[in-house]
Amino acid sequence: MQNTIKKFGGYAALVGGLLFIGGHFFDWGIGFSILEIFGYASILASLSFVFFGIKHFRDQINNGVISFKKALLIGLTISAISGIVIGLLDVVYVTMINPDFVVEYKEYALEGMKNTLSANEFELEKATLEKQMKLFENPVFTWAIMFTTVFAIGIIVSLLSSLILQRKN
Repeated sequence: MQNTIKKFGGYAALVGGLLFIGGHFFDWGIGFSILEIFGYASILASLSFVFFGIKHFRDQINNGVISFKKALLIGLTISAISGIVIGLLDVVYVTMINPDFVVEYKEYALEGMKNTLSANEFELEKATLEKQMKLFENPVFTWAIMFTTVFAIGIIVSLLSSLILQRKN
């Protein structure tokens, strides 16, 4: 089981990391809304290895049998590996590669709010956003938010994959 987790966790981290950092690293002139979609797509591409890892273990290692519990454990561990790596790459990106990212994102969000909210609502939302963006100055918080995002999606993928792939004797 450990070899399967290491193998498919590595694949998940590699694919998710390359896609995630690739979407940010290259200046393609795309907006934050497209970048956000690309980010979630890279997370899902990475987490597709949860399904493949569980299937590989079931079919190649465990003679076509796997319990829901064992499948879920494999899926959650692969998800955690992916979340750790993508979280670390996010911290590297926002602290070293593009330290202005948080400021740029805040400006983008404020511009969107300005177009959709009344003046009073805008000021309230602006104050809330500025408090939230202040938290992103802490790399541990930045990592935790990205890890939690990836892992939360990974929980869903792991549950679905475990339900689909479980097989008893």
